[in-house]
Amino acid sequence: MRRFGRTLVTAALAVTLVGGTAGWASGDSQAAVTGPPPGTDAWRADTVSGRALPDPATAAPREVAAFFAGLDDAARRELLRSHPLVVGNLEGAPLPLRYEANRIAVAATGEARYASLAAPDRQILAFDPRGRGQVAEVFGDLEHAEHVSVIVPGSDNDAATYDAPRKPYTGPAGMARALREATGSGTGGSTAVVAWIGYTTPVGVGLDAADGRLARAGAARLVRFTAGLDAVGAPDPALFCHSYGSVVCGLAARHTDAADLVAFGSPGMRADTAAALGTGARVWAARGPSDWIADVPNVEFAGIGHGADPTSAAFGARRVPAADVQGHTGYFMPGTQSLAAFAAIAKGAAR
Repeated sequence: MRRFGRTLVTAALAVTLVGGTAGWASGDSQAAVTGPPPGTDAWRADTVSGRALPDPATAAPREVAAFFAGLDDAARRELLRSHPLVVGNLEGAPLPLRYEANRIAVAATGEARYASLAAPDRQILAFDPRGRGQVAEVFGDLEHAEHVSVIVPGSDNDAATYDAPRKPYTGPAGMARALREATGSGTGGSTAVVAWIGYTTPVGVGLDAADGRLARAGAARLVRFTAGLDAVGAPDPALFCHSYGSVVCGLAARHTDAADLVAFGSPGMRADTAAALGTGARVWAARGPSDWIADVPNVEFAGIGHGADPTSAAFGARRVPAADVQGHTGYFMPGTQSLAAFAAIAKGAAR
């Protein structure tokens, strides 16, 4: 009975503490944005050269890639003009076409909070204005990269806030830029990095951050995203998974072709060991000495909490040095041991 009581207390603590951001709590429950993008009904009703269009909900990314490979440029551009939100979010569609489609889709919202995403120098790989907004942005030349990394962030990230000026190294876009620069690819090179906010993240530290509902929805979207990378010929990615994002990656792991899976500032990955993730990827873990995530109970009870600490010896992940990391979001700060190690992983040079 005492043990059961201690478990209940631990679970209650997990509800209070588990999340992706420190300093405040929120009771707001987020509705996960799932399914195909807006405009899908009109897309399904359309044809090109008498051919039905691939269903965004059911067509595999490789089928989408094959479909577009069979179109001439005029047909591709007609679909781009008629269905920018679908083309921009269609895994397997040609990358330049998606960038252009999303520039059109962002501008069409007329919303000031998204205006910067429509700049001609930005490579927006996905944009969904529903809810708080989702976005994926490419840094580097994804079409020709020898190595690809994907940043999967935690709580409090969406299309309007992920590249906030106040977060030059701690927001998802800032992390992506820092990683690419650290690989020596800042002015060219062979490494591309994607900042992926392709799921509905929790807001604050509350029940959404303590359970797996949003992570499960995010994992399904991450699996499809990585399949889309594969369909356009990109190399197997390294997934860099921060905080609640590591829960997403843990649930997606066995269904992706990731080469490396890096959890940092993680509350757990919904697995007892690295082997239990069921992935062929190398699994890495990092936690800084002042990261508050260390105070989160590593339990999973009645769906609350995310399980074992990925940095524990028993979990079996490779450790990433992080002795000089400050706080919960400082892993990509220039000069840190963690950023240097992340860069080596991103380049395929880590052992």
